Amino acid sequence: MTTVNFWNGNKSSARQGYETELLQACLAATATDWGPAQLHIDNTDYPRAEDEGNIFSAGADILVTVAGNQKFKDKQKIILPRPLAKGLLGYRLIITRTESLGRFQALTEATALQALAIGIPATWADAEIFRLNSYCVVERGSFDDLFQLLKTGAFDYTSLGANEIEAAFAQRAEPLGGLSIEPTAMIYYPLPLVFYVNPAKPDLAKLVEAGLTALMASGEHDALFRKHHGDVVQRLGLRERKVFTLCNPFLPPEMADFTPTLLD
Repeated sequence: MTTVNFWNGNKSSARQGYETELLQACLAATATDWGPAQLHIDNTDYPRAEDEGNIFSAGADILVTVAGNQKFKDKQKIILPRPLAKGLLGYRLIITRTESLGRFQALTEATALQALAIGIPATWADAEIFRLNSYCVVERGSFDDLFQLLKTGAFDYTSLGANEIEAAFAQRAEPLGGLSIEPTAMIYYPLPLVFYVNPAKPDLAKLVEAGLTALMASGEHDALFRKHHGDVVQRLGLRERKVFTLCNPFLPPEMADFTPTLLD
């Protein structure tokens, strides 16, 4: 039986759960034609960008990341340019100190939001996107540090994808007290999640591509998405929020025209 080494670190538990089950389903969908495969999951976090960028050299076969992740810019990899989460990660909601909610609810112009400091963990791909869109970025610490830094005033707010913000808030922010998910605003930029495959594993890339095609055709991909994210659009009021739109210049050429399907 083939063993597939899946690196699934440096992300929220909500993403880890969905992405693991999706890859498992891809492997299961191709077992008859390609043979059975066993998934070995590595959730190790690598705080240094160079360590993450060298993950294939460390033995990983496949990972899920944002398309155009700059940590892999000069690294050999096979990109499977099929969005895995309907663009959900690009819909970013704000967490701020509860006392500051009124400040955010009063925002009407992007320039006012740009002037406030957003906190982003070191090495996250979002930091450079915000900087290139003229936002004030404090890139500091790890995901574990993020909400304590916010609470103590190191920056004005942070933002997380709609697919992970509820779990992250409940597990990490709410226990600290004094923090809230802002209910009226949303930041959007195209941020599709895709599979990156070790360049030495072209057969694995073909297998996963075939599995993903089968899941999308059968409706199982949609079912998995609903299982993990439910009625996220309605639950978080994504259609009713005021939107601050950023550009993402890092999308690979094959995904330059990416359009999210989440709100369709």
